[in-house]
Formats: sequence, structure tokens, C-alpha cells
Amino acid sequence: HARNILFFRGAHTFWAAVNRLPLSSNAVLCWKFCHVFHKLLRDGHPNVIKDSLRNKADLNDMSRMWGHMSEGYGKLCSLYLKLLITKMDFHVKNPRFPGNLQMSDRQLDEAGENDVNNFFQITVEMFDYLECELNLFLGVFSSLDMSRSVSVTAAGQCRLAPLLQVILDCSHLYDYTVKLLFKLHSCLPADTLEGHRDRFQEQFKKLKNLFYRSSNLQYFKRLIQIPQLPENAPNFLRASALSEHISPVVVVPPEPASPESEQTKFDDVFGATAASDPFNFSRQNGMRRDNNSRLCRSLQGRVSELEAELAEQSHLKRQALGESEFLRAELEDLRRAREDTEKEQRSLTEFERKAQANEQRYTKLKEKYTELVQGHAELLRKNAEVTRQVSVARAAQEEVELVRREMREKVKAAREEAKQRVREPDVQLISQNSNPQPPGAKAAALSTVPPAIYTTRAKCDAALCADYLLSRSRAVLDCVDRLQAAGQSYASDPTGKLRPRGLELQQGELGDLVEQEMAATSVTVETAAARIEEMLSASRAVDTGMKMEVNERILSSCTGLMQAVRELILSSKDLQRDILECGRGAATAKEFYAKNSRWTEGLISASKAVGWGAAVMVDAAEEALRGRGGFERLMVSSREIAAGTAQLVAASKVKADRDSANLARLQRASRGVTQAAAGVVASTKSAKTQIEERGEPLGVKRQEMDSQVRVLELEAQLQRERERLGELRKKHYELAGVAEGWEEGEGQSPLPR
Repeated sequence: HARNILFFRGAHTFWAAVNRLPLSSNAVLCWKFCHVFHKLLRDGHPNVIKDSLRNKADLNDMSRMWGHMSEGYGKLCSLYLKLLITKMDFHVKNPRFPGNLQMSDRQLDEAGENDVNNFFQITVEMFDYLECELNLFLGVFSSLDMSRSVSVTAAGQCRLAPLLQVILDCSHLYDYTVKLLFKLHSCLPADTLEGHRDRFQEQFKKLKNLFYRSSNLQYFKRLIQIPQLPENAPNFLRASALSEHISPVVVVPPEPASPESEQTKFDDVFGATAASDPFNFSRQNGMRRDNNSRLCRSLQGRVSELEAELAEQSHLKRQALGESEFLRAELEDLRRAREDTEKEQRSLTEFERKAQANEQRYTKLKEKYTELVQGHAELLRKNAEVTRQVSVARAAQEEVELVRREMREKVKAAREEAKQRVREPDVQLISQNSNPQPPGAKAAALSTVPPAIYTTRAKCDAALCADYLLSRSRAVLDCVDRLQAAGQSYASDPTGKLRPRGLELQQGELGDLVEQEMAATSVTVETAAARIEEMLSASRAVDTGMKMEVNERILSSCTGLMQAVRELILSSKDLQRDILECGRGAATAKEFYAKNSRWTEGLISASKAVGWGAAVMVDAAEEALRGRGGFERLMVSSREIAAGTAQLVAASKVKADRDSANLARLQRASRGVTQAAAGVVASTKSAKTQIEERGEPLGVKRQEMDSQVRVLELEAQLQRERERLGELRKKHYELAGVAEGWEEGEGQSPLPR
């Protein structure tokens, strides 16, 4: 029947029959289904894969269900189903590969379309395909006691039979992987393919060991000839090593022709089955006893198998009960842990409230401290300038004293010179009187210049010279006095008109710095809003369930906060224009900002705080979406934005008109930012709590329910098998009576139950 399925042009009939089988409750039946389906995928019509894709989801669920079994056929069924799903996915992505994977080198090149990217991707998919094959290989060997001759028993052959298909797949996958890796090394750098080489080395060691162990089993020796892999893996860094590669060939003996050999071959491949129908009464009466004996042996063998399976199911039942008790205890521990966590959460909330209050107090103290530090620095600069001016004044005073001394000496010298000039006319008169002259000349001289005139003129010249010198000295002294008075006035009033020249230059740049900082904050907020929108769109396209709900809640609150901050910045700019128009008078904007330097620096600090908080909040939101935490940073950044907003409003209120419409708008925007920041904190806390609380308890409850369902299914199956055994024993006694010639109703004893 399994061979006849291969001649169908699809898999509709096959799946119509399979869907009526209890594959989820009978592990052995599911194992034999996987074997037949693997054979059908390899040797059946190409439409088999297309017709089977609609059942892929059921196969996935069945694989996860059997994966809960830690031993027996259940674990093997999970591995086999994963392999079959991987095989279907591979052939859907690479339709050029046939189901039996037999291809020539030319067909292999055509499958990659001579594109190195396609060859790279096909190699990765082949690695995944071969990994599933090796996992099933190792799973079967691990489930058998290799110290005994398990390959000659019916139970051992039932598990080993599907490995024939696995060996055929592995030989082709290994050969194609080697050829593709040599091709990739001829096109790409060796460093790029380091991961491929490491993965190939690991799979090569496993496959070589499994081929060697399989070739030593008696079961495989009469069914298939398994190739042996080389001692060392190929060296892909040496291109000439490709010529040394020998493709492994699996030799399968030809198919038998006779019906008896067909049955023998079927039993060897798919495991021993029950004997053919023993109730053929068309044979001679002499053969009835042999048929009955063969039937009895068959039934006894079947009973033994059922008893073994029953023992296994009982063991699984006990194991499931033990796991159920363990899960109940673990669930109780989780409940207690949850109660403790809730208590700690309440305590943490109280601590957070206190921490928030302390943080607010700290922020206020920090602002006061910053203001004091700035004032202290300004006073230090002013003190240094005053000290320099005083030094200059002292130097000027010393110079004035020197000039005074020089003036005194000059005045003294001028007085002496004036006295000398007063004495000179008298000396000349005396000398003229002592020299004899003509009487007429002497009389003429005396009549022209009287002696009193000479004396008066000399006195008048000396007085004029002294007055001139004294007036110049007074001018110098007045200048010095005015300089000293200015220095003393400045020393007594640090807020006077004399300021450091470097300070004036720094304050002159504040106007440009305000505009630059407000523009940078606007750009930062717009960039943050755009990134949040991108993350929200990506989450809606990829995430589902609780993760999508949590991500959308966080990002929506962040989007609302960015919108509120955007409105805040626009309102702040409008209010700044009002302040400049009303407060600067005839001065320019730069002069206004320089005049109010401390207020300007407060604006800059607040703008920086808002921009920094927006940038940090986006990074924290991205970390939260990726599952890396970030919840605490998200809450801190939103609070920082709220604090910067409060600082911005406080700084604006200092210079703004109380009745200004833009000030009212700014205050409304500030309240919107505060509410949006609180929304971010609330959504972040809720998301964090939801992620922490959900997950483990629900998973444990589901496992407990699955275990209970499995126990009920096994008990029902056990009851059905007991009833069937009773019917078989009844039939056996009836046949024995016919063989002995009993008449109906005579010599019969009650049948055992």
C-alpha cells in the first residue's frame, strides 16, 4: 500500500486517509506516518509538496505537542516532524531541487542562477536541513541500547527503518554543501566564510560518526551500502582540494520481484507487521491447525507489544503525574512569590514617591547652588577687575606725587630766577653810574628809561612765570584727583559701570547662543518624534499579542509627549518674540540678551534639558521594545523633560507680561507636557508589570491541563486494548473448538475476561 501511494499524482488521497488517524494520541502510529510521508516526499509526485503545505500548521502543532515527551517515540516524533517541515520549506524555496535531492553539477549551478548571493543563501538552508537530519539520527541512536543486538528485534527495526531515508538525504546534502563551499571560496574572501567553515566542520564530524555506526549494524548491511567519509574534512582554502573530493554514493539493492519478497522488503523497511488474515477458510481443513497456531503466535506477539506499550504508557502516566505534582508545587511557589512581589511593589511605589520628592528638592537646591556659583564667579571676575583698577590708580597716584615734587622744584627755580631778574637792572644802573659817559648821553638815557620801570617789569615777568607753572600743576593734580575718586567709587560699588572686557564679549555672544540652542532643541524633538513613529510602524508590522499591546502603549504615550513638547517650543518662541519687542527698547536682541545674561543662561539651560530628555527617551524606548530593559531610563527621561519644561516656563515668566496671551499658551503647553510625561511613566510602569506578571504561571497551568488530558487519553486507550484482547481470546477458543470437532453448544467453557 505504501508503494502504491507513490504512483498517485498528488497527496490529496493520502491526507484524506491520514487526517482520520489518531496521530496525536499514538506515538508509534505517528512515527510510522512520518516514515511513509518522508518516503512520499522523496519519491512521490512533485505535487506532493504543494498538496501538503496546507497541513504544515497541523504538523507544527503536533511537533510541539510531542516535544513535551522526554523519552520514547514522542521525542522521536517531534524530531521527525521538524525534519519533514524543514524539508518542505527547503523545496518550496528551491523548487529546482527534486524530492530525492538527486542533481547533476550543471543542475546545481542552474539552481543558484550563477549568483553568489543565491549560492550563499542555499548553503545556509542546506546547513539547516542537514542539522535536522543529524538531530533525528542522533535521537534514534540515543533511544536504543546499542550494547544489545537491537537491530534484529522488531522494536529496534521500527526505530531504525526511517534512517534509510535519512542516510540517502544526508549523502546528497553533504556532497552539495562541499561543492557550494568551494564555489563560494572562489568568489568571496575567506574571512566572510569563516562561519560557514566552522559549521561544516561540526556537521562533518557528526555525519562521519553516524555513518560509521550505521554501517556496523546488521539491519543496514542487508538493505543498504553506506559510504564512508574521508578521514579529514576538505580544505576549502585550497582550491585544488576540490579535485580530491569524492561524492558519497549510497548503494541500494534492486527491488525484489516476487510478492513474498515484496512483503519481506516492506517488513524490513517499515518494521514487522501482523500476519496476514488467518481466517481464510477456503484452504484445506488440514491447514487450519497451522493457521490457528500462527494466528496464536501472532496474537501473542501483538499482546506482548501491547503490554510493552502499556507499560511504557503507564510509565509515562506516572511521569506525567509526578510532573503535574511538581508543577502544582511550583505554581504555589509562584503564587507566593507573586504576593511577595506585590508587597515589594507597593513598597517600591512608596520609595519612588519619596525619591521623587527628594529629587524635586534636590533640583531646587541644585538651581540655587548653580545660581550662587554663577554669582560667585561673576563677583570674582569683578573683584579681579577692581583690583587691577586700584593698582592702576595707585600707580597713577605715585606718578602724580613725582610730578608734584618736580613742579615744586621748578617753581622754586622760577622764583629764584625772578629774583635774579629783579636784581639785574639795579646792577646795570650801578655799573652805568660807575662808568664815565658824556653828559648828554647819560642825561638822555636817564630821561628815556627810568630805574623804576626796570624794577617793575622784572617783577611782572617773574609773577607771570610762576602763575603759569602753578596752573599747569593744578591741572595735573585735578586729573589725578578725578582718577582716584573714580577708583574709590568703583571699589565701593562692585556693580558699577566698569566691567571686564572679556565678560562683555562673552555676553555679546549669548544672543546667537539662544537662537542656536532653541533651533537645536526643535531639531532634536522632531527627530525623536520621527524615530518614535518609525518604531511604532515597525512594531505594528511584526509584533502580535501582548508584545504588540505593550509596545503600542509605550510608543503612543511617547508620541503624545513629543507632540506636547513641540507645542511647548512653538509657544516659547512666540513668547520670546513678545519679550524682545516689549523689553529691549532701542537695543538689539543681542544687547538685550547680554544685558540680561543670567536670565538668558537660564533659558539656554532649560532648552538643553528638554532636548536631552527627548533624545534619551527615544533611546530608552528602543531598548524597551527590543527586550533589553530601558524602562527606568524611559521614566527618568520623561521626568527630565517635565523638569526642563518647568524651568523654561519659570524663566519666561520673569520677563513676560502677566496678561500676555502667549504666556497663557505657554503655561497650557507646560501642563500638557507634564500630563504627557506622567502618561509615559504610567504606561511604562504598567508595561513592565504586565511583562513580569504574565508568562510563567499561564505556561505552567497549560502544561498541567495538557498532562491531565494525556492521562485521560491513555486510560481510555488502555480500556480499549483490554476489550480487544478479550475479543481475540474469545475468537481463539472458538477456532480451537472447530478444529477439535466440537458441536455448537457442547464442551464449551466460559471464556476468560
